[in-house]
Amino acid sequence: MLLTTADEAELSYLIIGALVVAVIALGIYVYREETKPKGVELRIDDTGISVQEK
Repeated sequence: MLLTTADEAELSYLIIGALVVAVIALGIYVYREETKPKGVELRIDDTGISVQEK
């Protein structure tokens, strides 16, 4: 399959756009992980009560 110049440009924009979205998503994830409050997590569920130090 041969790609025309326009097709190659569209494909390049698609790849660059996908990479930009991936970098932004990774940045948001890292920021949220770094800004999580430190302390104790108290969980109450079907198995009972659990306490975990964060």
